[in-house]
Amino acid sequence: MAAYTTIDNPELYFQVKTWTGTGSSNALTLDGDEDMQPDYVMIKQRSGTQQWNGYDDLRGVQKYLGWNTNIVENTQAQGLTAFGSDGFTVGTDDMVNKSSSTYVAFCWKESATAGFDMVTYTGNQTARTISHSLSAVPHWMVIKNRGSTYSWQVYHHKNTSAPETEIMYLNQNAATSDSNVEWNDTAPTSSVFTVGTDVGVNQSSQSHIAYLWSEKQGFSKFGSYTGNGNADGPFIYTGFRPAFLIIKKSSATEDWGLIDNKRDPNNDGASSQLFPNGSNVEDSSNDRADLLSNGFKLVTSSGQWNASGATYIYMAFAEAPFVNSNGVPGNAK
Repeated sequence: MAAYTTIDNPELYFQVKTWTGTGSSNALTLDGDEDMQPDYVMIKQRSGTQQWNGYDDLRGVQKYLGWNTNIVENTQAQGLTAFGSDGFTVGTDDMVNKSSSTYVAFCWKESATAGFDMVTYTGNQTARTISHSLSAVPHWMVIKNRGSTYSWQVYHHKNTSAPETEIMYLNQNAATSDSNVEWNDTAPTSSVFTVGTDVGVNQSSQSHIAYLWSEKQGFSKFGSYTGNGNADGPFIYTGFRPAFLIIKKSSATEDWGLIDNKRDPNNDGASSQLFPNGSNVEDSSNDRADLLSNGFKLVTSSGQWNASGATYIYMAFAEAPFVNSNGVPGNAK
């Protein structure tokens, strides 16, 4: 029988880390059983209204871009100061380590095996292709113009039946809209993605960063669903127990929402929501989804997550596969 997944231990490629700030330099170790040196770390203060802070080892430590803002790339000497063999070090800045404040970080390892690649390029405002190293078709792409105040540009392969003609913005709550200047009406391939003439993805002489993910069975899933407007919401099969889940209503204006298995470790009715497009304090006012051994189930009638007839896209990464490479089922919830 064919292997169900090639990634039996998702902790080698993705982990969530929570901590309480100390106000002094703090070397943080990831909590997984396996060591993982992260290449991309996105940090959010949970207890305050600080912006998101993202760092990667391609651009270099101390250089940050936050999901919720369109600001240019900045350098923060006391932000993320080092990537470690099993974690990272944060400095004294309030955005990452204010004394007694709580934080969460989402950490990815760049790897074709796990379907994650980072690419930097200089724009020329002429439609063109750009090479990537996934050796697979990207299903979720997020691009930021590093030197100008343009929004984070989002491609999602389930964003309508022709996603290459659509655009969404990670730092905005807007619905998807039709446009041909971001992706030049051209779908990505297993070796390249296409950018059009839009300054958000291809401004002349400006540096851009692209984060690309390709769906990997049993490890990541980038899909869509239709809401039913009921607290007994739809079940979405992913093939794994989610460690991380972002949902966005694509058919209308609504905030992006994010839940995970560290801030809600019991998996029942995950309620600790963060907003990728906002600097909001963590919102734990309502249950939103059960994180199950083989997917997630909506447990809210909220329009943000489950309006009747509305269309949503989601991005999920695994805590554990439902069935491992030897065909052995994981532990059911």
